[in-house]
Amino acid sequence: MVVVAELTVLLLGGTGEARRLAALLARERPRWRVVTSLAGRVAEPALPEGEVRIGGFGGPAGLADWLRRERVDAVLDVTHPFAATMSASAVSACAEVGVPLLVVRRAGWTAQPGDAWRRVPTLQAAAATVAGLGERVFLTTGRQSLAAFAGLDRQWFLVRSVEHPEPPLPRRLAVILDRGPFTVDGELALLRRYGIDVLVTKDSGGTMTAAKLHAARQLGIPVVMVDRPAALPSDQVTRIEDALPWLAAHSGSPGQGC
Repeated sequence: MVVVAELTVLLLGGTGEARRLAALLARERPRWRVVTSLAGRVAEPALPEGEVRIGGFGGPAGLADWLRRERVDAVLDVTHPFAATMSASAVSACAEVGVPLLVVRRAGWTAQPGDAWRRVPTLQAAAATVAGLGERVFLTTGRQSLAAFAGLDRQWFLVRSVEHPEPPLPRRLAVILDRGPFTVDGELALLRRYGIDVLVTKDSGGTMTAAKLHAARQLGIPVVMVDRPAALPSDQVTRIEDALPWLAAHSGSPGQGC
């Protein structure tokens, strides 16, 4: 006998929250078909529970075609807060096909007493700000964000990423390959070992990489914080648990699988 899924959900993943949500759905809603999509930019990604697809869709039109073909009832965008292109594609494709979309986005970081943050709107603005702050920079904006800093020759950069970054890169550079979560003690030791005098990061939020902010606060190191892209029009929650009642409320909506 063929078992028909009660609901078909596309989960746009690649984050720890996405993996936890996939596990939660597998446990709480075993009769739902949940497909987690990963961009495929990391050679050995941490895989979630359940069905997984790896690779791009081919823009909004390709995603819309996939939603129709797979008869998707709802989409959960649980991508990184700076995955602006994927999020924009999801908004466009879901609007075209008529599939409800929920963005599950962790809250951003908030400056605490003792922090010396400079908030900037873009990576380019971060590079311009760094030029007047320090000479030994801990750059944690991701391996695909380094081109904005490639023209800074006076600064020395320590870059940490899961995989080795590709050019263009700053001329004076050292790379550490590592994956979070990180500890405050470990980050304090790292900042001291390399004599870091300025930290550059994106406002990713969450706990996996927040230790560097605590360490910078303790050492009095200024932080250049790149703001998130503007939020797109869609339903949004910050806790993965809130996705379940939202999905339940939309389970009777006329989707492609109904």
